[in-house]
Amino acid sequence: MTLSSERIAVGGVELDLLRPSSPEALISEEAFADDEFLPYWAELWPAGLALAEALPEVSALRVVELGCGLGVPSLVAAARGADVTSVDWAEEAVELLRENAARNGVELRAERRDWREPWDERFDLALAADVLYELRNVEPVLQRLRELAPVALVALAGRPYEDAFLRAASGAEEVAARVVRIELP
Repeated sequence: MTLSSERIAVGGVELDLLRPSSPEALISEEAFADDEFLPYWAELWPAGLALAEALPEVSALRVVELGCGLGVPSLVAAARGADVTSVDWAEEAVELLRENAARNGVELRAERRDWREPWDERFDLALAADVLYELRNVEPVLQRLRELAPVALVALAGRPYEDAFLRAASGAEEVAARVVRIELP
């Protein structure tokens, strides 16, 4: 995988971000045959940037990001003093996020996890950006958010299944363009 470096300023933080030069080159028929995996993680999505920009005060909070991909919201939260755990099901995403955290002098935990599988840990705030690109993601994402934190910030990208997610979540409040805050019972 060939990487390129880009400096970005987002959420009051400047990052030197390594990312795949050609995300399309990472598409693999073999990987797609295994649970329809596509390398969504390799793109610098506008929703991820919007979420990083919309982060509230996170200093001293325990934060988790589901489907972190390149992890820009996680990197910003960690740089601003949060205790961050970032998860993605793509091992390459997790490895690159670890490298970007070290490159930018921030500490976070990056783990390979499938958001369809429950986990017992609790956080103060859950984050997710542009993870509702398939209908099959709606219920598992909402279930994990409910299990993990009392509040979630979810960045939307205009995907067809976001409305189903918002109806199921109920009470979502827009806090910034593309970003909703959800109180989770």
